[in-house]
Amino acid sequence: MVLIALHLAGGVALLTWGLHMVESGLMRAFGASLRRFMARSLGSRFNAFCAGLAITGALQSSTATGMITSSFAARGLMRPVTGLALMLGANVGSTLIVQAFSLDLSWISPVCLLTGLVLFEKGKGSRNRDVGRASIGLGLMLLALTLLVATVQPAETAPALRTVLGALSGEPVLNAALACVLTWAAHSSIPVVLFVMSLANLHTVPMDTAVAMVLGANVGSALNPYFEAARGDDRSRRRLPAGNLLMRGGVCVALLALCGPLARLLSGFYDDPGRAIADFHTGLNVAIAMLFIGVLEPVARLLERLLPAPAVADDANAPRYLDEAVLHEPSQALACATREVIRMGEIVEMMLRTSVPVLLANDRRAASDIAGRDDAVDTLHDEIKRYVTQVTREPLSEGERHWASVTMTWVINLEHIGDIVDKNLMDLAQRKIKAQVSFSDEGVEELRAMHQSVMDSYHRAQTLLLSGRRQTASQLIADKQALRSMERRARDRHLERLREGKPDSIASSSLHLDVLRDLVRIQSHICALAYPLLEYGTGSEEGEPVASRGR
Repeated sequence: MVLIALHLAGGVALLTWGLHMVESGLMRAFGASLRRFMARSLGSRFNAFCAGLAITGALQSSTATGMITSSFAARGLMRPVTGLALMLGANVGSTLIVQAFSLDLSWISPVCLLTGLVLFEKGKGSRNRDVGRASIGLGLMLLALTLLVATVQPAETAPALRTVLGALSGEPVLNAALACVLTWAAHSSIPVVLFVMSLANLHTVPMDTAVAMVLGANVGSALNPYFEAARGDDRSRRRLPAGNLLMRGGVCVALLALCGPLARLLSGFYDDPGRAIADFHTGLNVAIAMLFIGVLEPVARLLERLLPAPAVADDANAPRYLDEAVLHEPSQALACATREVIRMGEIVEMMLRTSVPVLLANDRRAASDIAGRDDAVDTLHDEIKRYVTQVTREPLSEGERHWASVTMTWVINLEHIGDIVDKNLMDLAQRKIKAQVSFSDEGVEELRAMHQSVMDSYHRAQTLLLSGRRQTASQLIADKQALRSMERRARDRHLERLREGKPDSIASSSLHLDVLRDLVRIQSHICALAYPLLEYGTGSEEGEPVASRGR
């Protein structure tokens, strides 16, 4: 018994970790565009229902689909009604897996793992690496479900369980509770329903007991996503799984009083008890979907009242200064956008300032923290672009059009700098930690000098946004040439150390050259911030703040 519990706990842990990899991989790869995709593809509840059915057919688990859906809904990537419809489809999809369980679909897990490993290893610094991470996570989830099924199946021949089931005969609530606990432990209703079908075929349990256990298995399947979502402090993450539990669990609990009539009805139509249980499981979830698919809006409103989202101010990634009320006043709106750009620039400045020291110190935790801040940069990038685009729909003066163009230039280049720090420099930091290599003392000094030069340019660019001095813009262009000269000298000295056979330089050569390359790329994006000012009119030597040009 202890060994079975240990296997169940390990399977659940693997399933949870796989979910984390799927969520993080998909959000890193497609986080910026996933909202638009889901709005187009899942705008209709019926489309969402079909999508949930198809996804569950691929994952072989409504629990896995429900957990992923809850994660995306919590990030605002789908409307509550859409998520609830998707979960209804997932419930039906899991029953079809029971119907077709004679087909061996276990090959999907190794395919996902192998594909993910190839993409992860070959896609360094690209979106393919994050897609590979998600594929590996999906493979781990399917593998975990296979292990959970294999753990539960042998129990059907255990004499102790037969004794317990015999004692519970005629007690639908207790039978349902037992199946609910087994489903919760296995994180899937599929093995439990198959287990009940086997018991029914062997006439170990009567039909009314089997019906009660199927109802309990459906309740247990709805409990798993809810408990997963309940781990955090954000109560809004529980909305979809709570809604699914309310609809699916509520109907199943109500039907416990009708186990006897349902059992007699099934026995009258079916000679094969196992087939009767499978069809009852499918019909039950189809009926639940048909009952609730048309009334999801009031269910969603009820869940929003019962489980409110935290205040927007608690979201560190949310924009703070984009006031929708002043969109009809371009100058005021652009001033709001500029304040948000300054805030975005401060986040990027922190990422850039700590990037090379973290890389040199082999600080894995700090590297992960920097990578996490890129989520805020991506969010602000999308929101500021959306806001400025709305502003440009109003009649603008020439100065306001230039101001809007400068703002967009800043937003785009700041986002590129954040991506280079996250996707490149922090990836190099992780590689350096894994390889346990160190730069030579000379190489460390070269990297620190180049990093300081880049930081000086970045601070100059921040000043440029507020001052608008053409002299500052010209200095940024000169910085670019100076850094390229530093990079050439550092590269030449590095090659000289390689010729001398210095061990640290040989071991870290690829990483060293990649860091030099990425610093030059960041410098190019910093210099790009100066071009709109130099290209706009003649200006004055002293210049004026960019934000004042539209007034």
